[in-house]
Amino acid sequence: MENEKLIFWNVDTQVDFVEPEGKLYVEGAEKIKPLWQQITDFAKQKNICVVNTADFHYSESAELSDTPDFVNTFPQHCMANTPGAEYVAETQPEEPVIFDWNYDYNNFEAVQSARNIVIRKDAFDVFAGNPFTDNILENINPEIVVVYGVTTNVCVNDAVVGLSKRVERVIVIEDAIKELPNIPLPFEEWEKLGVEMMTFEDLAAKL
Repeated sequence: MENEKLIFWNVDTQVDFVEPEGKLYVEGAEKIKPLWQQITDFAKQKNICVVNTADFHYSESAELSDTPDFVNTFPQHCMANTPGAEYVAETQPEEPVIFDWNYDYNNFEAVQSARNIVIRKDAFDVFAGNPFTDNILENINPEIVVVYGVTTNVCVNDAVVGLSKRVERVIVIEDAIKELPNIPLPFEEWEKLGVEMMTFEDLAAKL
């Protein structure tokens, strides 16, 4: 694998999902934090670009509900400009270029030299939840995207499926993801899409 054609894709490793006191805590997610720290450090050491996605909601967001079904709708979480929307310390992006979903951008050249990019979104699917995701990805133009984060069967799945349509290879770090209960797991579908799964140890050995 060639580093210059490969990027990392960090999905929603935010306080509200990862920490036990978070508003939409994913049970067990905090146990992955040491590995996420290794991944973050590795990306810095190897000068690998990291695209960091983040839920960034306002009260009128379509996925928020006072009577959530926990499949299509959820309680308030990752509300804009609150501590719960911040990344956990282990994945905090250094000096990122940030793209909000509700702003207008007409120039994406900055992503070509940025090592950390933040894409804020208002939907599970980063390609639907931020209108600029495709522009950002096209300007980075990777061949391989390595995905990790939360949750396996919601936002990680949407990222993986969307990326598999747009780049040559998608690799998921299988020990750096965590699922929500009561929602089917996507592994069979990923296999049909040609998505590769490997541990971080195996990935690091190849880079």
